[in-house]
Amino acid sequence: MDTINDEKPRVVLKEHKIIPNMPTRPTIFDDVFDIKVFKKKFSVVIVRYEHYEMEFDLIGIHPSLVNAFRRLILSDVPSMAIEKVHIYNNTTIIQDEVLAHRLGLIPLKADPRLFEYHTDEHADYMENDSLEFELKIKCTFNKELNNSSYDLYKNNNVYSKHIKWLPKGNQSKLLKGIDVGPIHDDILIAKMRPGHELDLKLIAVKSCGRDHAKFSPVATAFYRLLPDIRLVQKVEGEAAERLQKCFSPGVIEIEKNVDGKQVAKVKNARYDMSSRNVYRYDDLKDSVILSKVQDHFIFTVESVGAMASDVIFKEAVHILKNKCLSLLEELQN
Repeated sequence: MDTINDEKPRVVLKEHKIIPNMPTRPTIFDDVFDIKVFKKKFSVVIVRYEHYEMEFDLIGIHPSLVNAFRRLILSDVPSMAIEKVHIYNNTTIIQDEVLAHRLGLIPLKADPRLFEYHTDEHADYMENDSLEFELKIKCTFNKELNNSSYDLYKNNNVYSKHIKWLPKGNQSKLLKGIDVGPIHDDILIAKMRPGHELDLKLIAVKSCGRDHAKFSPVATAFYRLLPDIRLVQKVEGEAAERLQKCFSPGVIEIEKNVDGKQVAKVKNARYDMSSRNVYRYDDLKDSVILSKVQDHFIFTVESVGAMASDVIFKEAVHILKNKCLSLLEELQN
C-alpha cells in the first residue's frame, strides 16, 4: 500500500523515495487561493510553552509562509546588544578585539520595543536609542586568606554580573534595574591574575539579525512536518520489539492482548524522526506506512531571554504584515 485515503496533503516515505499523496479536494497547495477557505482551515495549537521556549503547530498553511516566519524571526525581529566598547584599560591577556566580540555576544534582557534604531553613526547615543554600561574590575591578592577560604585572588573571574548599567536621562524612571542588563549573571568573560584590570564603557543599541547574528532574539527557530505512522498489519511478539526499536522513544508502544501476546501499536507519532529503519527488516517493512502531512508544521522557537518566545513570533507576524502593506503601497503608486 503506497497511499493513504484521507483529505490531507502528504508524502509517503518509502525505502528509497517519497510518493506524493494529494487528496481530491482543494488544499493549500492549489493555484487558486481562497482567503475564506484558508481562514476556515487554518489553526494554531500551542503544544508546549515555557518562557524561553515554545512549541506550537501551524495547521493548514503553505510552507512558504512558515519559512517566511522562520526567516523573519532569525533576521528581522530586533533585539538589543552591545555594539560599541570603549576600552580605557585592558591589562588582561585577552586582546581588545576578542574582548569586544565576547561582550557583544552577551544576551541582554532589555526590551527592544522601548527603543529606536540608532541610524546615524556620527550622532551621539541618546536615551531613546541606546543603553550604557560599565565594566570596572581589578584582580588582587586575597589578604583575608584563612583556613575557611582557599581563594588566593579576588576578582580573578570576570562574569557578566560585573557589568553595571548606567542610566541615561530619564531611563531610571522608565526602566527598572532588574529589567536591564545581562540575562545570565554567570557568563564568564575573562580570567585575571593580580595586576590585571579592566575599565570599559559599553554601549548597546537596537538592531536585527541581518546586521549581525548577535542581534538575533532567538537561540534557534525551526519547523518540521508532522510525521504520521500507520500500522496496516498486526505486529506481535519479538517482531513488535524490533518494530519499537526502529522508531524514536515513545513512538511505538507494546501492550498485551487478551491472549497475553505482545502487540505493537502507535502511541505518539509526533516525535518520530523519520529514520526509516523499519525498511531494514523484510518482515516489517510492509506492516507500516510512514508519511508526513505537508500542511501541518511543528514550529519551535527558543528565545535567548530578552523577549518571550510567543512575543517574538508575534513580532515576526507584524513585520511580515508591514512588509506586505509596503509592497502593496509601492504597487499602487
